[in-house]
This record gives sequence, structure tokens and C-alpha cells, in this order.
Amino acid sequence: MSSVNLELIDGVLEKYASVPGSLITILQQTQDIYGYLPKEAIEKISESTGIATSEIMGVGTFYTQFRFQPVGKYLIMLCQGTACHVNSSELILQTIKDELHIDDGETTEDGLFSLKCVACLGCCSLSPVMMINDNTYGSLTPDKTKKILKELREAAQ
Repeated sequence: MSSVNLELIDGVLEKYASVPGSLITILQQTQDIYGYLPKEAIEKISESTGIATSEIMGVGTFYTQFRFQPVGKYLIMLCQGTACHVNSSELILQTIKDELHIDDGETTEDGLFSLKCVACLGCCSLSPVMMINDNTYGSLTPDKTKKILKELREAAQ
């Protein structure tokens, strides 16, 4: 028995399952519902659309916006693009790892933070830069990064 309530995506599938070229929309809306793309939901999408699960996974893994594991309350996307790299994004990455005790792709034990290194956030003038959920933080330093993480942790309590 699935621990995922698959009825939550019935409306999405009713609206888009028969619309050619709508797979990305279906995946986006499914992820909006669950916070990630559960295996059971992918199987249901496959059954409803007639698209093979392997093809759905191919699309899902191609685009970095899609996640296959639950993420923390705060999803940290740390830019690793050229401008950020040149401006010491590795120091910021190390600071996050040291503060939260997680690596890229992991979530803290308390479920509060997840870390994902991304190719580019398109905010080169703010480098090094990270996004946490919908907020962008630029011109990062290790101290500024520690302060941001501390404020978010305190806000969550």
C-alpha cells in the first residue's frame, strides 16, 4: 500500500493526461503537490498518459527543477556557475557543509535544510549566489552565509 495519497493528482491528470506535450506541466504540478516526484505518482502518471515510466524518468532527470526525494523546509540551491566559481562559491559550499553537516543532494536530519548545487542561477552579478526557496542571496561570504542559515533555523522554531 502506498504512503502517498495519489488522489491528490487526479485533477492534474484529468486536465492534462490526454493533452499532447503536457508531461512537463504534469510533473511540475505533481511536484508542487508533493514537494517532489514520488515513484508511485510517476507510475500513476504513466498509466494515465500512456507514457512509459522510463520516458517520464528521462524527462524528470534531464531537468534540474525536478526532485525525486523529499526536500527540507528550506531548499538551498547553490550556484556553481563560472562567475560564482571564480568568486569563491567553493568557500560557501564548504561553509554550508560545515554548518549543516550535509553534502550536495542531502537533507539535514531535522528535515529543515536540503542542499542542491546547480549549474547556474542566472544571477552572475550577485556572485557567489544561492537561492533558498524563493529568496535570492548574493555577494555571499562565509560569515554572511552562516548568518542566513542561523536566521532561518531560528525562524523555523
